[in-house]
Amino acid sequence: MKFAMIPVRMGSQRLKKKNLRELNGVPLITRAIRKCIAAGVFDEIWVNSEHPAFGEIAAREEAKFHLRPKYLGDNQSTSEQYIAEFLKKHECDYLFQVHSIAPLLTIKEIQEFVDKLVNSDKDVLLAYEPVQIECAINNKPINFNFNEKTNSQDLKPVQRISWSITGWKRASYLEAVKKGKCATYYGEVGFSPISKLAANVIKTEQDLKIAEALFPLLFNNN
Repeated sequence: MKFAMIPVRMGSQRLKKKNLRELNGVPLITRAIRKCIAAGVFDEIWVNSEHPAFGEIAAREEAKFHLRPKYLGDNQSTSEQYIAEFLKKHECDYLFQVHSIAPLLTIKEIQEFVDKLVNSDKDVLLAYEPVQIECAINNKPINFNFNEKTNSQDLKPVQRISWSITGWKRASYLEAVKKGKCATYYGEVGFSPISKLAANVIKTEQDLKIAEALFPLLFNNN
């Protein structure tokens, strides 16, 4: 079985109650649920939150709701913790985390991502945005060198990980938890490209305004 899980918290520091903010007249959480339903690739769709108000939204949209412990809803908790807590209570083969704050992720991209993990031997599938421009870390080149100037189209793209959508095999994830390992990257890790727009997530008011400007170009009828 394949589950979609949409993680949401009521509290957020940079953009208050961001999952309830509207984009084109629809709350981000509601839009994410509807997108997962429309993708038609999930056996169950779950909203995962510490706040029961999101349970009411899930019920209206005919999705399931998992009420995580309150301590997993603060800004100190990690995805490793709340995903493990969820997977220990719900049986499935694959879990796909779909973030509501990535509203420019398309239905087609969700479908292709799910298909790629299910039809592979990978334990984890990470989404990434290919960045084909000179990149460095700690002032040292990653995909270019200082000895020559290379045209950007000839550079090897850097894979900027996006958490818009991520997938795991449940068994592998819980095995890592049991062993005290990092479950997020445990086992065979695969990479799947998504578009630049899909890779962007809403963290601030400015991010939301950018999404509002771009949304009509992608989803004219939604």
